[in-house]
Amino acid sequence: MGEYDIPKTPSAYEFPLLIRHLLSRLSAQHAGQEICYRNDLRFSYAEFFDRVQRLASGLQTMGIGPGDTVAVMDWDSHRYLECFFAVPMIGAVLHTINIRLAPEQILYTINHAEDTALLVHDDFAPLLEGFKEKTPTVKNIIRLCNAGTINGQVAVDTFDSEYEVLLSCASSSFDPPDFSENIRATTFYTTGTTGNPKGVYFSQRQIVLHTLGVAVALASAEGQGRVSVDDVYMPITPMFHVHAWGIPYVATMLGLKQVYPGRYEPAKLLSLIESEKVTFSHCVPTILHMLLSDPSVEKMDLSNWKVIIGGSALPPALARRALDLGIDVFSGYGMSETAPVLTLAQLKSQEGLSDDPDRTDIRCKAGRPIPLVDLKVVDSELREAPQDGVSTGEVVVRSPWLTQGYLNDPDRSEELWQGGYLHTSDIGHVDEAGYLKITDRLKDVIKSGGEWISSLELEDIALTCEGVSEAAAIGIADEKWGERPLLLLVSNAEKVSLDEIKAVFQGHAKDGEISEWAVPQRIELVAEIPKTSVGKIDKKKLREQYG
Repeated sequence: MGEYDIPKTPSAYEFPLLIRHLLSRLSAQHAGQEICYRNDLRFSYAEFFDRVQRLASGLQTMGIGPGDTVAVMDWDSHRYLECFFAVPMIGAVLHTINIRLAPEQILYTINHAEDTALLVHDDFAPLLEGFKEKTPTVKNIIRLCNAGTINGQVAVDTFDSEYEVLLSCASSSFDPPDFSENIRATTFYTTGTTGNPKGVYFSQRQIVLHTLGVAVALASAEGQGRVSVDDVYMPITPMFHVHAWGIPYVATMLGLKQVYPGRYEPAKLLSLIESEKVTFSHCVPTILHMLLSDPSVEKMDLSNWKVIIGGSALPPALARRALDLGIDVFSGYGMSETAPVLTLAQLKSQEGLSDDPDRTDIRCKAGRPIPLVDLKVVDSELREAPQDGVSTGEVVVRSPWLTQGYLNDPDRSEELWQGGYLHTSDIGHVDEAGYLKITDRLKDVIKSGGEWISSLELEDIALTCEGVSEAAAIGIADEKWGERPLLLLVSNAEKVSLDEIKAVFQGHAKDGEISEWAVPQRIELVAEIPKTSVGKIDKKKLREQYG
């Protein structure tokens, strides 16, 4: 004990910050609340807690505990939510596998994380055939399948057990052990521009603190963007991606009704939003665009739906489309390495009284830091830029829930934490009210003739043009100027005039909103724009294709 630590009587319980403690209110206050899986299953929080206990007990009976890693390959489901709690409850590590990675990348992550057990949905069972004799640490493979839809083509001997059978045979009177709050609770892998995926990890303490920080930020909003126990939550960000932004932990702790949609299909998502009266979701812009492009949304009442947009910038045109439908849409900001939420673009009451009652400009910013986040915009010497809404620099951050490095990768870990701040590689500025606006990624900014051109700004302007549904701007090599901007567009109209689109950019330049140098000289229509495994525009692939 340190010289000035508080005294502790021998019988006092220190209450480590463990993920299982997020469940402490379920039986007392929320036992009757619902959790739904598609249109197939519906059960109470009391039943959910019983299933978590049984899963923890069953895994422990299989010999899994501290030091082991349990990997999951599933669509968004009640099973996934149960794993979010049961695996850390026994002191093991939950590895949420990105099912959209290439098979060789998935195999790499299984071996790099040294997975002990795999929980695999029938849809991904064919991958296991290619992994035979290639996963030396894996001792158990557990089958996940939906009731009534068991895939008869999957060989039974592929698996060692089945999820529901495991739960039915396990005890519901599991007594969870205590252990250090600083043990690793979760691991997942994020892809970069080069090399193998990087393992990002978080401790039990970090996940609990992130849950509390996000809950306070959402629940303390003055009105717009506020989340309470009366909300109905459905994630539209995959649960393998940063724990679905950590929001399932928040929703469970607060006792919200939860809806898990399984595989993402636009018609199914919209049907669930309407039938289950979903009021709170989060997703990347491409998913929201996909949903709002469905003709059925015109007949739906979406006026009670709050949606946080993250992963990439919220285009103003998409925000206005959502607002026109009555959706309370606003941005959040973070990255895989930050657990992920750092900021939310919630409006203060007085900010909603300007000439634009919906304040699209603020909603499309990254937002203000949530509690316990120390965020700055700095130059290369870590000197903080003025909060004037103009001075740009790299966004760096400190918070108690940031990953402390990359798994077994000390060199890239030190690069991430250079100077004692986590470096996001995002460029942005902060205004007088404290709102962060991301202007580009360091690797995506277009460097032309000594000037920096924001690819995000070009994309935002393009999306205001009639008939343009998607846009991506990249820099391509130019002998004279280093790089020049290339603008790629996807159209939802029968005919689009590229000359008219270029004229729109020239109008913005004439009004002084962008420099004349930023006007793209080359604009092309394409059938589609490639996306990453989490729905972001894949600019690495575009640079390879057009470079």
